[in-house]
Formats: sequence, structure tokens, C-alpha cells
Amino acid sequence: STTYKDSLRTSLLQLQCHFTWTLLKQDVDLDALEETIVDHIKFFPESNFEFHNLLSYVCHLNNSNEEALRNLQKAEEIVQKYHPDEIDRRSLVTWGNYAWIYYHMERYEEAQTYVSKVENSCKKFSSTADGKTPLPEVYAEQGWALLSFGGKYFERAKHCFENALKHEPNNPDFNAGYATVLYRLEDFAFRCGDDISPSIEALKRAVELKPDDTCVMALLALKLQDLKQVDEGERYIEEAVQKTPDLPYCLRYAAKFYRRKGDTWKAVKILEKALALTPNSGFLHHQLGLCYREKIFQWKNTSNPPQDNMERLIELAISHFKFMADQKPKFIAVHTDLASMYALSKRYEEAEKIFQELLQRNNLTCHEKQDLYFNYGNFQQLHMKSESKAIEYYIEGLKIKKESFGRRKCSKAVQSLLRQKFERGSRDATYFGTLGLVHKLNGQKQKAIECYKKAIDLDHSNEEYQSALCELQLSI
Repeated sequence: STTYKDSLRTSLLQLQCHFTWTLLKQDVDLDALEETIVDHIKFFPESNFEFHNLLSYVCHLNNSNEEALRNLQKAEEIVQKYHPDEIDRRSLVTWGNYAWIYYHMERYEEAQTYVSKVENSCKKFSSTADGKTPLPEVYAEQGWALLSFGGKYFERAKHCFENALKHEPNNPDFNAGYATVLYRLEDFAFRCGDDISPSIEALKRAVELKPDDTCVMALLALKLQDLKQVDEGERYIEEAVQKTPDLPYCLRYAAKFYRRKGDTWKAVKILEKALALTPNSGFLHHQLGLCYREKIFQWKNTSNPPQDNMERLIELAISHFKFMADQKPKFIAVHTDLASMYALSKRYEEAEKIFQELLQRNNLTCHEKQDLYFNYGNFQQLHMKSESKAIEYYIEGLKIKKESFGRRKCSKAVQSLLRQKFERGSRDATYFGTLGLVHKLNGQKQKAIECYKKAIDLDHSNEEYQSALCELQLSI
């Protein structure tokens, strides 16, 4: 009956599991996520009942409920094998997912059975009678699930790990999760041009509490490298690779470390080894593409670049970027990397096609747009030899007020281009007018006023410059 269904649904919404954590499928590429989880399960067999729970949810989103149920069975088997004394505690999320999947399959009695299992167990654990406050393990599992759904979810993931740590401040797994999410948030903030949050302390503490977790150890190494403590970072990287020479997650961070250090071929070797272990990892393909690109730029700047080798590396970079771009259509950076490689290869139409597709998208974040405008401006300037179009797109990047790495690059590029025009003897009013606009967008009002005055001296009748100057003088 409808009332029974409604009351069942009300109970289901009270459960703590993937179905109630608002993990939206439009924020993630489900196939790529599924592949990542399957790899994780392969490389971390003893601690992965949580991954089976997450996989059951992903299977459900992919409309395969039978497969979802099989993963929940596996999660139960792992809990029985590795945590026989804590079956109730460790199974709450699994049972919650069971209940939801049976509900979606219209097997309401089975759904109700699992709802009751969760409710009875929660009553046992909870100091409060209602059992509404999640257990710390459940907070942590929610944190990892949120992390796997991408950048939008990182803040929420951080709160989950904080809640788990309130209950058990010395739990090694919770500390590892907390340090990982802080590192990711910082990485994200850095690309958006924001301040850095203090993940270094959390990473050190996590490594101390969980010395076998070589992924956290590798993140600590990368963080030390960011802070210019390269030698100390390298000691951690070497230790991590020594402890787990066949763990692709550890290897990929090691490769990133050596690529950023400038040891490109060493990074390539490590990435090839990791790729042999997880051949479909988009991340590894992207990193390999970046290594080849770095080598190409190093060679381009020498007096006599080895032409054949350059072309071979450009082709390799294109194939790796293309792999990742096909796998992750939402990851903008790899599409601009691919377009820029096509441009280097003089395949301008293919580059233009990618840029146009990206420029049509209406769901980009501010810093994605700024990066895109910078890269397209660059393409126009260096490959299409159109300075006016380049300037137009650099300025589009500046019009987005949010401070970021991409915005700073637009600002630098447009000023340097205008300076070159000036040095070539151009005394055009538009030069000063454009520079005035750049200063105005950068909040440098005094400099902007001077430029607009010079523009008006050269072109008395231009109303645009007159009104811009007027507006600026009034705002001071």
C-alpha cells in the first residue's frame, strides 16, 4: 500500500549510507569512477569493504542493481573475515545500501528487514536513544565517498573526517583521510589562486600514526616539495617507493614528484611501471603526457632541437592526452593540453575544434574559464598570429574578477603583448585604451586613468575612453 511505501521511505531517509549522502551522478564520470574503485579493491584487499559499498552505489547509478547486491555480499564477507568482533558496527552502511537497493527493486519486505537491522544496531551503540548520531567509522566512510566524487565535495569530506576525529583523535585511518582531504583542498585552492591551508601538520601526523600508508607518505613528500623542502620530500618518496614498489597510487605520486623536480625521464620510467599495473588509469596517461610536453619544451628552447624526437614525443603526448580526454570529458585541463599539442603539431583545425567546444560549455567554474581564455589567447597569439584575438581572450579572463593562477597568467600575457606592440613603435590610441582597461580590471585605478588620458590625446572623439575615464575619476 502507498502508506506502507511512504513510511518505509521515511525510514530509509534516516539511514546513513551512500543513498542519503547526496552524491550526484552528474558530478562524476561513472565509468571512470567504477574503474578506479575496482583498481582500489585489487590493490587494497584487506580494507576494502567500504570500496565494495561505494561500488554498489555506483552500480545502482549505472542501473545494475543485481551487480550492486553482489558487491554488498562481498562487503559482508570481508567484514566477517577481517572484523568478526565488530560485524554490526562495520555493516551499517552496507545494510543501509541493501535497504535502498531492495526498495528500488520494489522488494519492500527485504528493504524493511535491513532498515530494522540498522535501527536495532544503532540502538545498541548509541548513548542517545534515537541512534541518530553516526558512528565515527560511518563519518569516515562518508568522507572517503565524498572525496571520490570530486572537488565540489571536498569541504563536506573535511567535515566528515573532523567529526570522526572528535570521537577518536588518534585513529590512524581517520587521520590519513583528514590529511588527504586537506591536501586535496589545498591543491584545489592553489589552482584557484586562494590561500594555502595547513595540511603539512596533518600529513606529518598521519604518517607518524600510519607509517605503512605510503600514499599519505607520498602526499607529504609533495607538500614538502611545494614548501621548497625538496631533499626531505625526496627521502619520504624513496621510502614510500621502497615499501610498496608495486602500488600504482604511490608510484603516480612519486612520478609527479620527479616530474616537478625536473627529472623527467625518471618520472616517465615510474609512470610506465604504474601504467603496466593499471593500464586504464586516466591520471597516469595525463601525467605521461605532461612529462613528454615538458621534454618537448626543454628541447624547443635549445639551439638545435632533435626534430624527429620532438615529433615522436608530440605524437606520444597527443595519444596520452587523448586517452584521458575521452575518459574524463569534464576535466577541462586535459582538453586544453590536448588542443595545445595539436597546435604544436600544426593540426590547427583539430585544436580550434576542441577550443570551440570548450568555449560553448556553460557549466565551467571561474578558474576553468580563466584557464581556458588564457590557453585560447595563447593559441591565437602563437599559432594563429592574431594579436587582436589573443588580447580579446586574455581580457575575457581578466573580466572574471575571481583571483586565480589563470587570471594572473592572462594579466601577464596581455601586458607583455601590449608592451611588445609599444616597443615596435605602435603609438595607437587603442594600445593605451586597452592597457587602461587592463589596469582598470586589475583595480589599478591611477594607472588606468593615465592610460585613458593618453588614449584620448591620440583619439579625441572616442566616447568609450571618455566615459571610462569619467567613471574612474568619479570612483576615486
